[in-house]
Amino acid sequence: MVVRNTTRRDRHRRIIAKDKPRCAINGCEIDYTADWLAPNSFTIDHIVALDLGGLDVIENLQPACRACNRAKSNKLPLPAGASFVTARSWA
Repeated sequence: MVVRNTTRRDRHRRIIAKDKPRCAINGCEIDYTADWLAPNSFTIDHIVALDLGGLDVIENLQPACRACNRAKSNKLPLPAGASFVTARSWA
């Protein structure tokens, strides 16, 4: 079980929001003044989700708008230029 620390979380949010970067998931604009429930509000995304073994460290965090972060959920990121490939077997 991962123990989360709110002081560390708030420090990470300040560090990441300092330069007001775009959403790391799809590059859309993030509204850093929006209410936290707004789809384009600022959230922190764990690149590798905590429940998949990711760590709660700054190197595993990225800025994301709320809509993209919720859509990503706990999926692992795809390598650059990759797309989903599914294997199908027709018997």
